[in-house]
Amino acid sequence: MEVKAEKINPYVNDTRPKTEQVRDMFDSIAPAYDFMNRAMTFGIDKWWRSLAVKMIRKHAPKQILDVATGTADLAIKLATELKPEHVTGIDLSEGMIELGRQKVASRGLTDRITLVTGDCLSLPFADNSFDCVTVAYGVRNFEHLSQGYREMHRVLKPGGMICVIELSTPQSPLVKPFYKLYTRTLIPAVGRLISKDTRAYSYLPESIAAVPQGDRMLSLMSDAGFSACRCRRLTFGTCSIYTATK
Repeated sequence: MEVKAEKINPYVNDTRPKTEQVRDMFDSIAPAYDFMNRAMTFGIDKWWRSLAVKMIRKHAPKQILDVATGTADLAIKLATELKPEHVTGIDLSEGMIELGRQKVASRGLTDRITLVTGDCLSLPFADNSFDCVTVAYGVRNFEHLSQGYREMHRVLKPGGMICVIELSTPQSPLVKPFYKLYTRTLIPAVGRLISKDTRAYSYLPESIAAVPQGDRMLSLMSDAGFSACRCRRLTFGTCSIYTATK
C-alpha cells in the first residue's frame, strides 16, 4: 500500500531521509511543543490521551513502551494512572527527550519511567518485551509506516495491545472547511510566531492530510500481523484512536 505521508517531509528541497528531517524539526520546536499542543487543540489533546489510557486500563499492562514519546505526556499519564511496573519511552529527538526527562523528574517518576533516544523503525528492544505499545501523534512522522508497525508488533508480547492516537481529517462537509482554514492558515501563522522553525507547523497539516486514516490505517496494522484492529473517531473526526492485539 502506498503511504503518501512517507513522502511528506518537514523541509522542502531537503534531500536527507525523512527520519533525519523529523529529528531535527522536533529538536528545533521542542521548547514550544507542549504550548503549541495545548493551543492547537484547545486542550482537547489531554482528553484524547485520557480516553486512550481508559481503553488500555482493562489490559492491566505491566511493561509499556511509548513510541515517539516526545516530552513524555502520555508516558507520565500511563505511569501515574495505570501503575505498571515500568514505562519506557523512545523518541528520535534528544531535545524532546531532555524536556521529557525534566518532567519525569519533577513528578518523582524517574524510577518508573525510562526515556531513551532511538529510531522507532529499529527499536532497540528484544522480541516480546512489552505488554502494551502506545504511540501518540507520531506514526505520521514515520519514514516507513509499515516497518514501524512491524517493529512494534515484534517487541509486543503475544496477547499484548497496541494503542495509536493520531490526528485525522474530518469527513463532514460542514466541519471540513473550518478545519482546513484552521489547520492550513491559523496553525502555521501561530507556529511561526511561537517557534523559530517556520516550516514545522506547515508540515503538520500536510502530514495529517497524508497519513492513512480509518480502514486504510487498520489494513496497515493487520498487514503487520496485528488482529482485532479497531478505529474510534473523536471530536468530529479530528482525532482517531486505533487499537489492536498481537
